[in-house]
Amino acid sequence: MADYYTLLTNAGIAYETACKAAGTPIKLTQISVGDGGGSVYNPAATATALKREVWRGPLNALFQDEKNPSWLLAEVTIPPDVGGWYVREAGLWTDTGILYAIVKYPESFKPVLATSGSGKEFYIRSIFETSNASLVTLLIDDTVVKATRAWVMSYLAEELGKLDGKQSVRVAATTNVVLNGAQQIDGVAVVAGDRVLLPSQTLAKDNGLWVVANGDWQRANDANTSGKVTPGVTVMVEEGTANGDSLWHLTTNAPITLGTTALTFKMLAGRTGIAAGTYKTLTVDEYGRATGGANPQTLAGFGIKDSYTKTEIEGMIANASMLPVGTIVAFPGATPPVGFLELDNSVKSAALYPDLNAYLAGKYNKGDEGAGNFRLPDGRGEFLRGWDHGRGVDVGRAIGSSQVDTLQNITGNFDGYLDITTASGAFSLNNMSISSTPLNQKNAYHGVSFDASKVARTSTETRPRNLAVMWCIKAWNAPINQGNIDIAALAVLAQQASEINQGTAKVATQTQMVEGSDDATIVTPKKLRWGVQIQKATNGYIVFPSWLGGMIIQWGTVNGTIGDQSALYPIAFPNGVFQAVVSMGDKTTGVIAGITLYATASGMTSKTTLTVRSTGTDGQGASSARYIAIGH
Repeated sequence: MADYYTLLTNAGIAYETACKAAGTPIKLTQISVGDGGGSVYNPAATATALKREVWRGPLNALFQDEKNPSWLLAEVTIPPDVGGWYVREAGLWTDTGILYAIVKYPESFKPVLATSGSGKEFYIRSIFETSNASLVTLLIDDTVVKATRAWVMSYLAEELGKLDGKQSVRVAATTNVVLNGAQQIDGVAVVAGDRVLLPSQTLAKDNGLWVVANGDWQRANDANTSGKVTPGVTVMVEEGTANGDSLWHLTTNAPITLGTTALTFKMLAGRTGIAAGTYKTLTVDEYGRATGGANPQTLAGFGIKDSYTKTEIEGMIANASMLPVGTIVAFPGATPPVGFLELDNSVKSAALYPDLNAYLAGKYNKGDEGAGNFRLPDGRGEFLRGWDHGRGVDVGRAIGSSQVDTLQNITGNFDGYLDITTASGAFSLNNMSISSTPLNQKNAYHGVSFDASKVARTSTETRPRNLAVMWCIKAWNAPINQGNIDIAALAVLAQQASEINQGTAKVATQTQMVEGSDDATIVTPKKLRWGVQIQKATNGYIVFPSWLGGMIIQWGTVNGTIGDQSALYPIAFPNGVFQAVVSMGDKTTGVIAGITLYATASGMTSKTTLTVRSTGTDGQGASSARYIAIGH
């Protein structure tokens, strides 16, 4: 027999037999511990109580072993506030007070904080074998019993495993994966212990959460039973080229039998493969994610079917709103509008007016136009007449043909000898000259003449009232085909401007202006003013910019009394003084006799101060003198 063991007591076996015969469960409620009367001993099946019981309490748990169903495991936790004795024996008690099993326990001291200086919970697990394990029932007071840490952790793990939200995985596979060994998945080298989501297995029943191993992989603990794999399971993916930082969920509906039911995982949020940017059209999946984008340039690209195409619109513009090429229009001016040519029978270039050339098709050519040219019809001085086109009013005319002017014929007859005594309107008497009056039949005129000008306006042609206009033909459609425009005259304006050439030039930068070496740019007024400084006062200056040499001219007044006198320049000369001229005078006479005034040599070298020397008789000095200094 082993050193430490658990055995059923004779009373316990009798109790078990009676319960089996009556068909009632075996009810265990409490466990007690004892110190063995102060020493270790070997319990016997005949025991009905512990040698010396020191504590009794309710069982925490009583359950069958997973691998051996005939084994029962009993657990209890002794609280930290009791103790101060050794545990050498333990007993399991029925609800009727029978010692069902007795345990020989390894000698262990149970401290208590009050007397031992240390306190701890004391955990006891007892394993015993019974042929009627299925009949054993644990009766506990759940207000007193305490759960062990291991039981709590196991319970939490089991319950958490049933939740839809799962612990994140390192990667999610993009293709079928062999469930064996470390390998590369979605750009990540996974190793033993890594959690992996497999959503694309050839056999969809193998989809799910797996743990990588050096041998065969196993399903993850939180997804290894049907109860833990429920519809709506969600999991985050941590890494991966395509699926990193994404959220997946199980869309398969219940019932689910793990290893049999085909499992479908879909990305709920994450990368869709569409690059970041702004798109005019988007493709959206069932979760509202943009999975495609485009920036079409045409109506067809936008899927618009109830609109005209570019070709159709150009055709309508050419044939309607802007008048088609070949339209003849009258203008009351001497200059044709843009897009039109005068109908003057002139020769034009087919390359310059391809649309009009194609329309006229050489109808008015005479044969002397030359290669690549065509001739316009001549509308000068002409009325335009509608083409008969089968009506029968102007029979035999070809469209575009011309007619000379004519007058519808007027006919009439005179018959026999006429005795005409009077004539009026367009008629006049002629052929006889009789002077006798009054006229009688014998003496009457025998002829008349017709002249329309006597009663109507006449000229060398037949015409209605009219207005002189210029007949022009539409030669091109500006938005579609303006022909070839000769821009040779513009080319000269695009060349570099110079003193003798008209053209274009860039505006100089400030640096170019200051350097003064570029002769191909122009300078604006603002840049011309740059660097110029002027102080308009009795003591003032002009500072020329560096691009004009940087010269400085200053002027002012200085004390003119006898001796050396000094005055500060309005501004300091940065580099030095070239010359300083001093003069003395007063407001009335202008010059004071007997006084010599000049700038001293040392006064000329100072950049900030002018020193002048005045010689003469004391009392002759003036109150002030004037100077001009030039430097840079």
